[in-house]
Amino acid sequence: MEIINTVASLKEKVEKARKEGKTIGLVPTMGALHAGHRSLVERARKENDIVVVSVFVNPTQFNNQDDLKTYPRTEEADAEMLRDCGVDYAFMPSVAEMYPEKDTRVFALGPVAEVMEGAMRPGHFNGVAQVVSKLFAMAQPTRAYFGEKDFQQIAVIRKMAELEGFTELEIVDCPIVREPDGLALSSRNVRLTPEGRKAAPNIRRVLVESLDEKARGMSPVEVKASVKAKIDAVDGLTTEYYEIVDALTMQPVATWAEAENGAVGCVTVYDGDVRLIDNIRY
Repeated sequence: MEIINTVASLKEKVEKARKEGKTIGLVPTMGALHAGHRSLVERARKENDIVVVSVFVNPTQFNNQDDLKTYPRTEEADAEMLRDCGVDYAFMPSVAEMYPEKDTRVFALGPVAEVMEGAMRPGHFNGVAQVVSKLFAMAQPTRAYFGEKDFQQIAVIRKMAELEGFTELEIVDCPIVREPDGLALSSRNVRLTPEGRKAAPNIRRVLVESLDEKARGMSPVEVKASVKAKIDAVDGLTTEYYEIVDALTMQPVATWAEAENGAVGCVTVYDGDVRLIDNIRY
């Protein structure tokens, strides 16, 4: 594996590979890699000739500067994992390398970016669109891999790709990887206190129980109220939002029939001061 720190070097490597007719798989990450990232990399390895993994904590998607400061950074351990996974190129640029000038682009992402995370974190998805569009242009991937834990983000990235003309790029969404007790893997999990870690699996427990509530005839409105009440009843957990949305449009639904593309429940929970997200398909 080769570690690359400059955009020019990355472009040189991928252009050579493309001229040789090789397919390129890109896995964009913000580092602090775990088994969820490993699953994305392993799938990219199976499906492409060349695998590029970016490790970059993108400042433009943080609307909370404290969150940016406390975001875990483990570059040495990340590089070791990527070597073990057989990655060809680990792209680990500096902020100055990614943003030699301030990125002032504003993307017309539409309704998919206006609800849930978009409403709670103003500017977040525009920052995601900025960095991912840069990575797509730099790495020229055949396929790009994203985890379904960030379910709404995938819809936003698909919209950005459409807007920016990445028409031949295949965006591959991959299943959530979980701890044995159900907690969705996240780089933020390392910040949980021992008590918070014990409480965290209740998020998944409550989401799974909500499948039975739907089966018993409860409406999305009733299921939403039940999920929020159950999570908030757990000591240390506070629901920021729980929405049941159409799986493609991300728009909230009041009846199950409204979810023409299937329904997904998306939740954000504060476990102490750590913000966790998860989702479930109905």
